[in-house]
Amino acid sequence: MMPVATVRVLFADTDAMGIVYYANYLRWFEAGRVELLRRMGMEYRELIATGIHLPVTEAAVRYLLPARYDDLLEIHAGIGELGRASVSFRYRIVRSDGAVLTEGSTVHAFTDDAGRVVRVPPGFRERTGRRPTAGEEG
Repeated sequence: MMPVATVRVLFADTDAMGIVYYANYLRWFEAGRVELLRRMGMEYRELIATGIHLPVTEAAVRYLLPARYDDLLEIHAGIGELGRASVSFRYRIVRSDGAVLTEGSTVHAFTDDAGRVVRVPPGFRERTGRRPTAGEEG
């Protein structure tokens, strides 16, 4: 996984205990995912313009240490598995002192404008550097 985005924790990101509200990590996963795709030459808005969407079908987060107001965080993201009609992403959020705060993953289906599942679009697999696994060719 590579560092792809940096965020500074806002006061509004924290709860009454001064700790980042748990759902905000999913927002930061999205920021990492979108930036990773951009760096791979696949801007998400361009996928949408071609009628391809990537709705989240599964999300997992493991909270290791809390983030707090004004922490500077690095979002690391990478491609996990690439199936016939899905892709998974892996994430790690690291505080500026090197402490790993959160690890997680999301799984996304490739869908068309009507929400129907479609195969991985042409060029996506090549840009990720992923080869089809057994049974995924064709």
